Amino acid sequence: MTTLDRTTKETKIELTLEINGEGKSNISTGIGFFDHMLEALAKHSGMNLEIFCEGDIYVDYHHSVEDIGIVLGQALHKEIFPITNVERYSNAVAILDEAAVECDIDLGGRPYLVYELPIDGAIKDFDMELFEEFFKSVVFNAKIACHLVMKRGRNKHHIAESAFKSFAVALRRALAYRDSEVPSTKGVL
Repeated sequence: MTTLDRTTKETKIELTLEINGEGKSNISTGIGFFDHMLEALAKHSGMNLEIFCEGDIYVDYHHSVEDIGIVLGQALHKEIFPITNVERYSNAVAILDEAAVECDIDLGGRPYLVYELPIDGAIKDFDMELFEEFFKSVVFNAKIACHLVMKRGRNKHHIAESAFKSFAVALRRALAYRDSEVPSTKGVL
């Protein structure tokens, strides 16, 4: 289990992560739809996740979303590395009604994000472009590679939720036990 705190002039975040959990969550960011997405991430990844964030959401949601991604990525890195006895690579497609999003993950220590989902528009007052900022912060701080690609979809809520769920399932699969020591021909990650 990893517990991290981060305080800036824009946000105060407390996060606890246990990657081998039961999918339990206690999320309070002040951003209802984002809480819903983080709860889905915990549930479908099997991780236990607690996040409390006080942010300057009167300005907008950007600082809170990006900073939560940073702290979650840092916690994932602490939980995962040094990496041994896991699958390392994985992928998943999650659907919600008409929407389908695919996520491919490599836990190899080389951060990279391919993000091919719509960034225009909003869900209620939550800008779609913030999801890219969140995943970028998670991926670069966790030091993992992730490709999130929309296969189809129209409803913004369904697309966003499919993205979080596919990321969660792909992460869970990449972390699955494999009796292989370090999953690399280099012998180190």
